[in-house]
Amino acid sequence: MFDPRGKGSGLRAVRLPRILHRQVGETLIREGCYISELSNSDADPGLSIAQARVPPGTTTEWHYLSGTDERYLILEGEGIVEIEGLQPTMVRHGDVVLIPAGSRQRIKNSSSRTDLLFLALCTPAFRHENYCIAEAGTTS
Repeated sequence: MFDPRGKGSGLRAVRLPRILHRQVGETLIREGCYISELSNSDADPGLSIAQARVPPGTTTEWHYLSGTDERYLILEGEGIVEIEGLQPTMVRHGDVVLIPAGSRQRIKNSSSRTDLLFLALCTPAFRHENYCIAEAGTTS
């Protein structure tokens, strides 16, 4: 029988439920897009969630995340995503982009009028020291 307090049964205790309130507002980052950290906490080290906004006509710089897998869930707009090993691909509302750790990547907002908005979900949680700028055609 499962003991939710983890006592006596030998089963792992369940973490306590939590509400993680939205962190600091939107920040323009070096990559060329705006980021709003929605969840990046020691309370949930296995996942971070950020909302990214790429202005019309903007292409982010080539980069990769060391030791962190990333997924983009496209919420609004459309763009062209480039990931090492894939042909440039059009993405739009509802598409999910899977980016393995260490894969060189960038995304372009192909619109001249509307923002490209997506969630960036990282596992494990994003850490600034894992963010690496990549020259075209190179990774670590």
